Amino acid sequence: MSSARQVFYEGRVQGVGFRYTVKTLAHGFDVTGWVRNLADGRVELQAAGDKEEVEGFLTAIRESVLAGHIQREDVSTIPPLQGVRGFTITG
Repeated sequence: MSSARQVFYEGRVQGVGFRYTVKTLAHGFDVTGWVRNLADGRVELQAAGDKEEVEGFLTAIRESVLAGHIQREDVSTIPPLQGVRGFTITG
């Protein structure tokens, strides 16, 4: 069953290697999508794939070295990503 999630992370999530770490973690899961910094200091992530893979990926982020930088995580379900290959850092 395919699933797609959008996550906004708040806290000290810019300037700490957040996007690079997320991209590295993504390599361990069968997910596609991207992660980017936002002008307001948050980081946005969109990930798609099998529901268990997406949920496992998000859990891995929560349990990684990034956990200490995340103060708030806002997760929502979004439509499947179109035309996205691999997992990349954008913006």
